[in-house]
Amino acid sequence: MSLISAATLLTITLPIALILWFISLIYSSNEISGPTPIRCIVSIVLPFIISFSGFYKNSLSFTGAVLALIIGFIISLSNSCFTASLLTFFITSSVATKYKNEIKRQLEDDFKEGGQRNWVQVISNGVVAAELAFFYYLETGSAEIPIDFIADYNLSWLSIGVLGSLCCANGDTWASELGSVLSNGNPYLITTLRSVPKGTNGGVSLIGLIVSALGGLVVSISFMLTNMICRICYGDSEQYASSPEQWPLLLVGLFAGLFGSIIDSLLGATLQYSGFNTKNKKIVQRKGPDVKHICGKALLDNHSVNLLSNFITAFVSPYFAFYLWSYYYEDIDL
Repeated sequence: MSLISAATLLTITLPIALILWFISLIYSSNEISGPTPIRCIVSIVLPFIISFSGFYKNSLSFTGAVLALIIGFIISLSNSCFTASLLTFFITSSVATKYKNEIKRQLEDDFKEGGQRNWVQVISNGVVAAELAFFYYLETGSAEIPIDFIADYNLSWLSIGVLGSLCCANGDTWASELGSVLSNGNPYLITTLRSVPKGTNGGVSLIGLIVSALGGLVVSISFMLTNMICRICYGDSEQYASSPEQWPLLLVGLFAGLFGSIIDSLLGATLQYSGFNTKNKKIVQRKGPDVKHICGKALLDNHSVNLLSNFITAFVSPYFAFYLWSYYYEDIDL
């Protein structure tokens, strides 16, 4: 069921993305700036180092490393802020996944040593950001711009979309990997607020919600710091000289990390099967003779839920960001 549902979602999203890419090419009126030789080298070497390191440290399978290389290249080629955000997500989520493995081994029926991610997991967490980064590249080429919804609504929307997607992925990873081992008691099912065993899909805790917001914040900090470096380097350019303050990026990160985790929990509690195996005392994702149903229907799996929550957060975050920056735009009727 897991591969079928993930493949179904990808079958739907990828053709739509391809159509949008061609539309963007046809109707784009901005001058496209090609990547410099240095950016091309960085866009190849950096993702290769990350992918090889992940494969060597058992954080990525071979197929996961190949997909991570492709996604990393697309994101790195378009914007340095995207690159910094992706790097922060990869490093911090890898550390969180390996934290207290001995406890997670007792809770998870499908536990993998080192939290190794395969190609499906890489796609479910990175394909939305890669698609939006590619739209960004088609719109303006390889370039860094400040967030300014008046000067350039489309590029600001796409930038926040990429940021929101990566904040969601990191926030959800922190919540599931850290929340389960840092909280003392059992989580509560987000739909009914009844106590459920640790590892149940849709289970939330206060510490889990806090770390999900912090996971998004960490990614947004790297985005904003890179943006500030670009402001220093290109401060005399017209774009940066007239752009608004960029501090709301931090609030976008907090929002995307928390919002994405909540959406993930809602989908997990309703559309993803959770059961308790009375034989090995672990949470399982499939029905069985020794499995007691806890919540959810077997319509989606973990990868599909991650992809959907990532997709929703990436499209909601730009509108949230627009209202954060709205006090700069008094002439707009909100």
